[in-house]
Amino acid sequence: MDALTALLDAPKARGAFLLKSILNPPWSLRIEDRAPLTVVTMVRGEAVVRPDGGPVTPLGPGDVAVIRGPVPYTVSDAPGTPVGVLVGPDQSCLPVGPGAMGELAERGVRAWGGVPSPHSSVMITGTYRAESEVGRRLLGAVPAVLMRPAVADDPLPALLAAELERDRPGQELVLDRLLDLLLVAVLRGWFASPAAVGADHGGARGDEVVGPALRLLRERPAHPWTVASLADRVGVSRAALARRFTVLVGETPMAYLTGVRLDLAADLLRQPGCTLEGAARRVGYGSAFALSAAFKRVRGVSPREYREGARLALPPVPDGVPHTVVLGG
Repeated sequence: MDALTALLDAPKARGAFLLKSILNPPWSLRIEDRAPLTVVTMVRGEAVVRPDGGPVTPLGPGDVAVIRGPVPYTVSDAPGTPVGVLVGPDQSCLPVGPGAMGELAERGVRAWGGVPSPHSSVMITGTYRAESEVGRRLLGAVPAVLMRPAVADDPLPALLAAELERDRPGQELVLDRLLDLLLVAVLRGWFASPAAVGADHGGARGDEVVGPALRLLRERPAHPWTVASLADRVGVSRAALARRFTVLVGETPMAYLTGVRLDLAADLLRQPGCTLEGAARRVGYGSAFALSAAFKRVRGVSPREYREGARLALPPVPDGVPHTVVLGG
């Protein structure tokens, strides 16, 4: 598995919040749910997305926006529309301010909003509830807003819209996987674009020395790597690897390995029945104490606090990556 494949393998929604919203203009939603990642696509009508401190991104039918949390953002029919609904951390919807929007209610299976009319905008939202469902390293590699214009031959938005209206056994699992596929489809386009050069060490992945080193660290994180053993595997001197890796990746090989191990440990700790000792063995730490000390040092909370739901500040948008990206724009 190469480094990019490992990165894109991260999204694994578990009971993601999925909703079809029926919105009659003028409308504006203020999102303060602190979710790590949200996918928005318009089925009908137009909208604009504006994260706090960022520019406005327009959305039309079939466009897909990937919005990186936990910074709040606003989705509305037009830039100047006053906020009418505040969406909180538990996905509760509270009418607010002068833009308070008429009668809002459930409108069928996984549907909410106003009374449907020919003028209604229809929006689908898929929200990953926990960082572990997406992967911290992936979250640290994408811009705050990533928008992919509608793709004529992409069936995923329409499939997701159709499945939202069904209520069958196993439906939650089907919706989770469709959401994952839609997210990965957009991210593949992002990592293949010129704007992504440098995101998650894109340039390093293609380097003849650092690329193989990255693959080894990601494929075998539990191995007792040293800079010397890694250099031997890729056929260069220890000093040459350390210098080249640090320049291209922005951190030393061992610091990168620590990040990979802790990302994996964080995912394991969210799984029922996984002990700290078991997670430590699987990611390459000799004891639960060693893993706990590294986790606390790097992430600022203990594994127990993380397991109990402590929210961590996500990495900032990477240097050199635009705040907002429109693929093909």
